[in-house]
Amino acid sequence: MDTAPEKIDITPTKDGGVLKEILREGTGEEKPLPGDKVLVHYVGTLEDGSEFDSSRRRGDKFEFDLGKGSVIKSWDLGVATMKKGEICRLTCRSDYAYGANGSPPKIPANATLIFEVELFEWKGEDISEKKDGSVIRHIVQAGEGYQTPNDGATVKVHYVGRCGMTVFDDQQVEFILGEGEESGVIEGLEVAIKKMKKKEKCRLEIQPSMAYGNEGNSKFNISPNTTLQFDVEMLSFEKAKESWEMDASEKLEQAEIKKSKGTSYFKAEKYKLAVKFYSQVVTLLENATGMDEGEDATRKSTLLLAAFLNLAMCYLKLNDSHAAQEQCDKALEQDSNNVKALFRRGQALQNKGDYDQAKKDFEQVVQLDPQNKAAKNQVTRCMQKIKEFKDKEKKIYAGMFQKFAEADSKKKVPEENKEESEEKKADDQSEKEEGVEVGDGGQAVEAS
Repeated sequence: MDTAPEKIDITPTKDGGVLKEILREGTGEEKPLPGDKVLVHYVGTLEDGSEFDSSRRRGDKFEFDLGKGSVIKSWDLGVATMKKGEICRLTCRSDYAYGANGSPPKIPANATLIFEVELFEWKGEDISEKKDGSVIRHIVQAGEGYQTPNDGATVKVHYVGRCGMTVFDDQQVEFILGEGEESGVIEGLEVAIKKMKKKEKCRLEIQPSMAYGNEGNSKFNISPNTTLQFDVEMLSFEKAKESWEMDASEKLEQAEIKKSKGTSYFKAEKYKLAVKFYSQVVTLLENATGMDEGEDATRKSTLLLAAFLNLAMCYLKLNDSHAAQEQCDKALEQDSNNVKALFRRGQALQNKGDYDQAKKDFEQVVQLDPQNKAAKNQVTRCMQKIKEFKDKEKKIYAGMFQKFAEADSKKKVPEENKEESEEKKADDQSEKEEGVEVGDGGQAVEAS
């Protein structure tokens, strides 16, 4: 005789509000975590056995974010206890379902609901900035409060890094958010830490593009293009002052600090980090008020111009010519005759193959600074490239015209051949009538 499945109280307070019966065991030991996107089938019935909803009947599995309050409480509790492939029955008291209001017309007030649920799969939350799946998070332990650290915050975390089953790094580190590279913290970890609350614990899957890329890491024996896993705990953080909390003098002071850090990273050839700090100068000052006159206005203008010019140089180093040109345009809005901005925009345009416009920028540099040999050389180079392009264009068009001429010629030949053939037939007939045969090669020979 079959034994009825055991009913287990899965409520945190053990108040009997949600009872679970396992109808089919799942596989493995892993279970979905808060924030995971889960895929299930379900059938919902009232206590009298009448069915009020069924994903199976619709033939469409149901997907939701676990632990985010997007479903009734009993579901968030129950599905979190399930393994892959498991089927269970959840008996849900009304205060863990639709409560005193019910869900008319199918679910009456204060109704106890019974759900048969099958868990198919789940996947973590994509917290990457580009939403490309490069950083996936599973929350192991919810954090406290609602605040998360911002750029410039001092954070203290403990993390364990794994490559497959091998632990390659296990440390507690304190660093300034945005400068993690200086402490050996990879970009994917920083992205996740920005979203963590105090005391939160999470598990991360980080793709190579946000870890050690196609170079790997010899120190940790990480091969190129390797996906890594991290268990991270946010121990504490102290938020940096937001720009809206600063007065004009504080913004200018912070902008000076950011510019200095950006320059240090630029000199160290850490161009991506330099971009971060020069961009922060722009964020602090571009739309800032209260510094439109006197010394503050001069400092603001000088810092912004330097940030635009330095960003342009960074982007040139990073082979992003479009972004470099944009920064030069912003610099030239402030100073239309700025030699550095014109020269760097000329370089960006050259890289994009726009030699005509690049030549104009370099020529303007020479007008402003007649001794600038580098600009003169670039004017010459642009002229050479323009000539090469025109010569190549001539050859292409010449080749095209030649092909057209040959095509026309081929069309005419069959017509000429047709005329010659008709004339030849007429001649042959005439020769036969005169007792002449046509021999090889069409030559006339005497008949035997």
